[in-house]
Amino acid sequence: MNSMLTRSQHGTICSQLGRVKLQLLYKASIHGFTGPAFHQRCDNRCPTVSVGYNASGYVFGGYTKQPFSQSEAYVNDDQAFLFTFSGEKLLKYPVTGSGNAVRMVANSGPYFGEALVLVNGSKAVVHSAPGNFYNFTAADMHGNDLTLTECEVYQVEGESHSIERPWRIIHWESVKNELKESIKIYQPTDSSVSQARVLLIGPVGAGKSSFFNSINSVFRGHVTSQAMAGCFTASLTRHFRTYSVKDGRKGKPLPIIFCDTMGLEESTGAGLDIEDISSILKGHLPDRYQFNPSASLDSDSSGYLKSPELKDKIHCVTYVIDACKVSIMPPKLEEKLNAIRRKVNLMGIPQLVLLTKVDEACPLVKEDVKNIYKSSYIKEMMQEVSARLGVPLSCVVPVKNYSEELELDPDCTTLLLSAIIQMLRFTDNYFDDISDKFSNIEV
Repeated sequence: MNSMLTRSQHGTICSQLGRVKLQLLYKASIHGFTGPAFHQRCDNRCPTVSVGYNASGYVFGGYTKQPFSQSEAYVNDDQAFLFTFSGEKLLKYPVTGSGNAVRMVANSGPYFGEALVLVNGSKAVVHSAPGNFYNFTAADMHGNDLTLTECEVYQVEGESHSIERPWRIIHWESVKNELKESIKIYQPTDSSVSQARVLLIGPVGAGKSSFFNSINSVFRGHVTSQAMAGCFTASLTRHFRTYSVKDGRKGKPLPIIFCDTMGLEESTGAGLDIEDISSILKGHLPDRYQFNPSASLDSDSSGYLKSPELKDKIHCVTYVIDACKVSIMPPKLEEKLNAIRRKVNLMGIPQLVLLTKVDEACPLVKEDVKNIYKSSYIKEMMQEVSARLGVPLSCVVPVKNYSEELELDPDCTTLLLSAIIQMLRFTDNYFDDISDKFSNIEV
């Protein structure tokens, strides 16, 4: 049997579920548009992804971890969701009433709550009733075309995630306090600079502001949220912000400043303007400068620093990339990132990649963050982002930001602090390079 999913659609669905593959169980055009045919092929199989197709070009369906049966009962599934494709982008609709997530009906195909039923009543049709345990609009889901041209059900099969020995070594038990102390006593190798300035660049929702909040939390001793962060389609960061981290609430500022920018977006005229990047790197932008995606900064802008010193410039650029979206990165977004990378290369500024949301990308890491360097999937994602952005694998560092926790976790903290150490090492490389250039000029 051949799948009707495109390679991109297949990859997008898998990216929602971790390191998995999809095994086609049922194809209505072959096995029949009937409830019995569906149940014969799919009962007692789980987890599954069910996909409907119509003549209007819509591809839509649902996921459940529960095995199908013919009990006529509702089953609970707090991980169930419906989805539809808008172009190559997947729109996801999580279950709102998990106790009624899936219903087991003998005379129908996949039956999600009372909201979406494929092969309803053993016919090539869809039953659609938004709001019944799933919230969506019919126009977005299937274009109000309720006739199915195909229905497919896939079993989700996990692949091996684990490498026997970690491929990077972290001494989890003893290193956290050592890392914190190393950061506190760090001094830039150039005496004219008291704090390293690290620029965070990344797509909307990748976790730039969340990373700063996480580092701030580590040194405050509890989870905080100073920088605005969240899951939105447009950037929450509208200003150029510089954030200094203090060692405790009333402690001294640490020797590092994080510079947060507007998120990158794939469409032209939206998100961070690439032309503003040069001004940021050279130190011309003042704190709280408001971005205007339709017009880049010029020397007459309010607060423009016309003669920035070394302490005002960017000493390390860090790209923040969502591990769940590496494989489905839109081409235009990848082009923007590479255009920025070329600008940064020309200025001789070191570059690092933070791979965020690693726990969402890999079940092995979700189970225990100390599995991060035992996860073959995370290693593959790091290798892929390394190739896409043109940076060495040694410049890619995985982290888990604090997002839903109320208390700090020592292992998450260790990963976060390790990332800061790498930034400071790269910053020293930048200052050493400048020192070498001046030495050559004097000679």
